[in-house]
Amino acid sequence: MGSLFRRQPSSLLGIDVSASSIKLVELGRSGSGQYIVERCAQELLEPGWVTESGIERFDEVADSLRRLVKKSGTRTKQAALALPLSAVIQKKIVLPSGLSELEMEFQVESEANQYIPFSLDEVNLDFYVIGPSANSVGDVDVLIAAARKETVQDRQGLAEAAGLKPVVLEIESNATALAARRLIGNMPSKGKDAFIAIFEIGGSASFLQIIHNNQVIYERDQSFNGGQLTQMIMRQYGFSQEEAEQKKRGNDLPADYKQVVLRPFVESIGQEINRALQFFFTSTPHNRIDHILLAGGSAVLSGLTDAVIDATGFAASAANPFEDMVMDAAVRSRSKSKDFTTYLTACGLALRRYAA
Repeated sequence: MGSLFRRQPSSLLGIDVSASSIKLVELGRSGSGQYIVERCAQELLEPGWVTESGIERFDEVADSLRRLVKKSGTRTKQAALALPLSAVIQKKIVLPSGLSELEMEFQVESEANQYIPFSLDEVNLDFYVIGPSANSVGDVDVLIAAARKETVQDRQGLAEAAGLKPVVLEIESNATALAARRLIGNMPSKGKDAFIAIFEIGGSASFLQIIHNNQVIYERDQSFNGGQLTQMIMRQYGFSQEEAEQKKRGNDLPADYKQVVLRPFVESIGQEINRALQFFFTSTPHNRIDHILLAGGSAVLSGLTDAVIDATGFAASAANPFEDMVMDAAVRSRSKSKDFTTYLTACGLALRRYAA
């Protein structure tokens, strides 16, 4: 399995496996350097197939990935996948600069023993040199990342079962941040000195990242998620979970749905986002946000952006990871622009092909 942080310069599929769907993105680049969306597709999953604990229905999810690869029309076999933030232990450490690779590996393993509550034989361990330490002259900041081997093997086996070769295993939040940096670069002054909050609202989990000058300075899992909307639909109309999910996806809900269910839900998400930002302010030295980017399947819910602006007082918008990219004609004919916010992580994984 490739490094958590090593770039892959050859053709690469970004494969994002979430609780509600699998997303696939493949990017190319023109001679002028403009990105081209060559493949963009998703396959929906049934509730419970993938949970925060991992892949519960491996065969069904593998079949879905095979269908997705076939549907996309890609011939690329190399894939980048990701693990959720909750499945990875991360720690930033400080090491002397000038160490050889072997010396640094020895130091990382020694440090990792202090922070990882498992035997190193039970985990996949990787590290990344962030750069010179701001607080220790002559040293470098190094990010350690570790995940249980069985969790890594689940993702690896899933790709292999679909005929793919997994060459990169990323952390979901890192992939999201990579895609978001492109969007931040399109903001006034290229986002210099701005504090950008990214909320990815998934079907069973959500997380917040704060990016400042291209560095992730804060990240935290959130308790709210899009699955709560399904639960509200079930309670209001007496549907089973399967019925509620199907009707939500098919936009086949009673006439009073928007007023009775959707509006209270988006207002509650706005309040949850405000609380998450207030916690950021009280637990860090920072006290401002310049823009909120909303991603995930719930990001385009009617009224959500306005609810977030009203609740927080900050500018907000849905994050389209394909902003300023050229859409292949086949992708453009099949895709709906309102779904693009769900592809932020998959796009970040595909961008690993070009990441420095």
